[in-house]
Amino acid sequence: DVSLLGQAVQLLTQGIAVADYRPEDADGELDIRVRFPAEERSLSELGNLRVPTSAGLVPISNFVTFEPVERTGTITRVDEKRVVTIEANVAPGLLVNDQVTALQQALDAADLPDGVSYSFAGEAQDQTEAMVFLVGAFVSAIVLMLVILVLQFNSFYQAFVVMSAIIFSVAGVLLGLIVTGRPFGVVMGGIGIIALAGIVVNNNIVLIDTYNDLRSTGMHPREAALRTGAQRLRPVLLTSITTALGLMPMVLGANLNFFTREIVFGAPSTQYWTELSSAIVGGLVVATLLTLILTPAMLMFGQKRSLQGDEATPAERPRRAWLSSLFRRKRADPQR
Repeated sequence: DVSLLGQAVQLLTQGIAVADYRPEDADGELDIRVRFPAEERSLSELGNLRVPTSAGLVPISNFVTFEPVERTGTITRVDEKRVVTIEANVAPGLLVNDQVTALQQALDAADLPDGVSYSFAGEAQDQTEAMVFLVGAFVSAIVLMLVILVLQFNSFYQAFVVMSAIIFSVAGVLLGLIVTGRPFGVVMGGIGIIALAGIVVNNNIVLIDTYNDLRSTGMHPREAALRTGAQRLRPVLLTSITTALGLMPMVLGANLNFFTREIVFGAPSTQYWTELSSAIVGGLVVATLLTLILTPAMLMFGQKRSLQGDEATPAERPRRAWLSSLFRRKRADPQR
């Protein structure tokens, strides 16, 4: 077996530990090892080494080949595969994602031996796992919100109008990060988008609920859309402005020390939250402005075309009714 073979090889190297003892002039224990004499402990003698087997003593050269390779202190295996780990730190001012991308391109262009593969661990692996989790959480939140909106409004189109605001908020998130000069991080940027989706959807729900209440009174879609924007302008703006102003200290990286009565900008404790707050503020500002304009317009766009007849004057309505009846008769009898 392997242990017997290993013991035979150890006779030519460091020896086999058989016991230990403690001399009077030593503080610790010393090993007692058995090995071949010094003149027989050489590389050439390794090929003549005989190993006891069921068929007797067999030279090790019958089933072992010798090849010179680089010295390896330890052999690491993962899932029965030999693994070599290379560690490195990223220089200050450089992004991990950019360096990983550059290394991946270089490895793809390199001619690696057969059977050799590579994978990135460390921060790159953590970033990938966080991205998978946040994407799953974002999709789950979208699906749950969509189901609740459809059940509440009883309209797929109005639910789509509400969810379209999330697309506008993502564009605002990227714009806010560009203005602040910060890169998009998977963890904090993803959490910011998920948190922002709830705020933006809330503003659209307020507008659509008001529009439906006005439409239930018999008001024309255009007038209902205009009144909705006018009535909910102040609540939506106040909600967005107060949220944005509340996050501005985090966006600016301000640290308030109440004990020393000092305000420090760019403190290390604020670096972790700057990206999250920038994503929320940028997306909220852009999505709010677009929501007040596009949401009423999209609500009018979704109305049935039959409602357009209400815009005709009393003098035009008989003529439109005659043209409509003529079109129906012609469609029923193509020879007319």
